[in-house]
Amino acid sequence: MRTVDIGVFAHNEAEGIGHMVARLAAQDILRAGDMAVRVLILANGCKDATVAVAQATARPGITVVDLAEGGKSRTWNRFVQTISRPEADVLVFCDADIEFSDAGALQRLVRGLLGRPELWVMNSQPIKDIVARPEALSAQDRLIAAASGGLDDWKTAICGQLYAMPAEKARRFRLPIGLPVEDGFLRAMVLTDALTGPEDFSRIDGAEAVSHTYASERRVLDLIRHQTRIVIGSAINLCCFNVLRKIPSANRHAELKRAMVNDRWLPEVIRRELPRMPYGYVPPHFLVKRLRRLLANPAQRWQPKRVLLTLAGTGFDAVVYLRAQIAMARGAGAGFW
Repeated sequence: MRTVDIGVFAHNEAEGIGHMVARLAAQDILRAGDMAVRVLILANGCKDATVAVAQATARPGITVVDLAEGGKSRTWNRFVQTISRPEADVLVFCDADIEFSDAGALQRLVRGLLGRPELWVMNSQPIKDIVARPEALSAQDRLIAAASGGLDDWKTAICGQLYAMPAEKARRFRLPIGLPVEDGFLRAMVLTDALTGPEDFSRIDGAEAVSHTYASERRVLDLIRHQTRIVIGSAINLCCFNVLRKIPSANRHAELKRAMVNDRWLPEVIRRELPRMPYGYVPPHFLVKRLRRLLANPAQRWQPKRVLLTLAGTGFDAVVYLRAQIAMARGAGAGFW
């Protein structure tokens, strides 16, 4: 018998949490005879009716946890270290606003992880709704859909929307409170065991035939805002890595324990590390990454469609890059969204 705890991260999701509870109840992992499965709706810092709606629609095996303090990294720490069962074999991390590919998605994700004992993370493939359902799209939506998946390999990244970890591996890590992009930080910690060794990409993989759909930003301003958050979060993650590398390797896990309980840890890191000469607040990598990826791929380098998409994406990145620099200069960092 394997013990599985599924944490569903919900912050002000009153409008959709009832539908998510129904989608969870339909997952066949809840009826797997060889698994003791518990679903926890982690309603964190909610100011709306998320808790009430979730409680009213909860089914057997689904429990609502009302957490007064919000923040995904804070909630991640609490789920991993204190809320999940000590005897849990697998922890599943799931956002409250996604749709599963089918009723067997969570079970295949967990079994895929259990069948690969060398893995520390097993990912679901994220798919934008405008890619999964391309009917009647506007020209703008088609452009966004065409650019999807061009930057990251979902099998070696961590998409915070849906993934699973062996509980003993997850409990090795703590996340600083207030991280804007916690999944990128966690990926670096997993690959290097909290920066104590070289990157080991064999620790992360994607589950075959497991995917989830999420709502794409449909307006340009919303998309810019979302990407600005990602860039700021990634720049802040680099600051954290720099600070951790200055600490003796043997002490880095202990430093993360301190960051987990100290609300001032991350703001102090940002204050000490930024701005950094000569680039200011955001490294230029985020501005030229599409061009570098295109130039590194000879098969795509002269494909007109790929070149046009890369140039358009780089122009978009330039707007985001400038906006991120301005936001950081104004003091928007930890807890930016």
